[in-house]
Amino acid sequence: MPELPEVETTVNSLNILKNKKVINLKILTKKLRYPVPIYKLKKIRNSKIINLRRIGKYVIIDLNISKSIIIHLGMSGRLKILKKINLINKHDHLVFELNNYLLIFNDPRKFGFVDIFESDKINHIRYIKRLGVDALDKNLSTEYLYKKFYKSEVLVKQLLLNQYIVAGIGNIYASEILFDAKISPLKKGKDLNKYQIGTIIKSIKKILKKAIKSGGSTINDYISPDGTLGNFQNNFKVYSKEGEMIKGCKIKKVILYGRSTFFCPKIQI
Repeated sequence: MPELPEVETTVNSLNILKNKKVINLKILTKKLRYPVPIYKLKKIRNSKIINLRRIGKYVIIDLNISKSIIIHLGMSGRLKILKKINLINKHDHLVFELNNYLLIFNDPRKFGFVDIFESDKINHIRYIKRLGVDALDKNLSTEYLYKKFYKSEVLVKQLLLNQYIVAGIGNIYASEILFDAKISPLKKGKDLNKYQIGTIIKSIKKILKKAIKSGGSTINDYISPDGTLGNFQNNFKVYSKEGEMIKGCKIKKVILYGRSTFFCPKIQI
């Protein structure tokens, strides 16, 4: 699933579409994770893209008609930018025809979705309103996270994956963050002191910023809109490296809450 770095990379790639007009729209699929809002989308013809941004793992495309397109990439979704009309590929679900460009939403598993809402009311949408502090926001503080963790019996890795606490972190980066912070994913939230939580926050920002700089991680499906592959996967320390040695410790894999988790027991305590 695309995580914060991949979504941020996607938004950065989409900036080329700023000030482009939506000339036409082709809706090739009526239902993704949720029904496609066909009627609302048809009304954006002739509108202009004025801004592109990210909220958590959501891509937000602001239009000059005070409406915003909201896209969640789901497990395998991606946005593609093409300069000319090619044949529609398998799993292409929506095609936005813009000045000199096509913006295509492709999603093999159909776990992503597209929504449209009033721009000034986005923060009131249920799935946006419930999000926790963004992982790269300055408001992600030790005090904030300590209040969320200090009574919790839940394992710290699962807490990091909880989008209602911290928005943007997924399974891959949670393993890398906890390795960098030298914190075991098996430790419960209530067992972390403020110093350890502060260390985790530093690692969150460090790992995610490095991943963004590397264009995200290309594993399975992720490719940026311009076709560029991310390469942060080449910098993974523990993820998908079960049995390998690092700093004299053999990397171990466990399944936590149905997710593969990679860590070094001797280093992460």
